[in-house]
Amino acid sequence: MPRSNAALLVVDVQRDFCPGGALAVAHGDRVVPVLNRCLADAMQQGLRVYASRDWRHPAVSDHFAACGGPWPPHCVQHTDGALFHPDLELPASTIVITKGDDPREHGYSAFDGHTADGRSLLEDLRAHQIDQVYIGGLATDYCVRTSVLDARRAGLWVAVLTDAITGIDVQPGDGDRALEEMSAAGAHVTTSTRGSKRCSRNKGR
Repeated sequence: MPRSNAALLVVDVQRDFCPGGALAVAHGDRVVPVLNRCLADAMQQGLRVYASRDWRHPAVSDHFAACGGPWPPHCVQHTDGALFHPDLELPASTIVITKGDDPREHGYSAFDGHTADGRSLLEDLRAHQIDQVYIGGLATDYCVRTSVLDARRAGLWVAVLTDAITGIDVQPGDGDRALEEMSAAGAHVTTSTRGSKRCSRNKGR
């Protein structure tokens, strides 16, 4: 992987989105070993690592069914369900991107979120001259999809790591349609192994 202008973005690999959680993605925890390999590779190559998290206000969020939204309560601030999956090996240097903390917004995209010091994800990427982003996490048809599409709108080169994502599929085929949409937007749809090999060849272009 390139050492100076690429980053790995891990999207919402939290307990509530994994088996046993409040809004579990089927087999969501299967992405964890793949992402751990990606994280180890990213650290070895000196890539910046980001991890987004849902961080919800339970009583007032328009995201939740009780307030007219589409989802049951999940990833509520300061609860176990909002924690990253316990087996996810995020390095200490990971920049956490908090999203969904505005009760008026769904906040699916990591690009809706902010760092601990209030900088947007895009602002942080640009501040570090990063123009390539490798993306994995949960879920394909919601937070991964919107994050990828926002990255492409910002002009970033994007690789979607298909072995490091999985979808909710509220409607059968939603995950596949999301991948088609991301590809049509110019994202590279690949696997973690192929993506790493491609990266090593001059920025993956």
